[in-house]
Parts: sequence; C-alpha cells; structure tokens
Amino acid sequence: MSGQPYAVRFSAPAAKILDTLPEHAEDTVWHVLDAAAADPWGFGQFNADDPEGEDVRYASVGRLSLTYWVNRPRRRVTVLNIVWLG
Repeated sequence: MSGQPYAVRFSAPAAKILDTLPEHAEDTVWHVLDAAAADPWGFGQFNADDPEGEDVRYASVGRLSLTYWVNRPRRRVTVLNIVWLG
C-alpha cells in the first residue's frame, strides 16, 4: 500500500483497556497499530468465513491481540478490542 497511513481511532471499551495496560504492553499496541495504519490488510481477517467481514482484522503478537475495523472511505483504523494476557 502506498500513500499516507490510515488514522487510528479507539472504541470506548478499547481505550479503557489501553489505559490499564503496563507500559511495555502499550508500546506493543502502538507498534502493531503503526503496522496496521501503514497496511490495514496486512493482518488476517477476523473471520475468514465471513465474505462481508474483510474489513475486520485481527493482529496478534505474543500475549497481545487487537481487533480492528478498516473504514475505507474515511481512511481510518478503529480498534474494537484489545486483549492482553499478562
């Protein structure tokens, strides 16, 4: 993908989770989101069996996973959920 990265937004529940994470986990969230903003389809589809759900993506790194939605018209990545198994 070329051009400007997508803007990153958080749902209210995801923002609350982000506020509770230890610093190293929060850093990992931002690293993953940097990659997702640069190439939103670089991570796997959340449910590969859903032909209409190609814009809902799932990124997992170690004990961290993020679910995000790609809003194509607005060029945004919205984090729906964060799971930290720490």
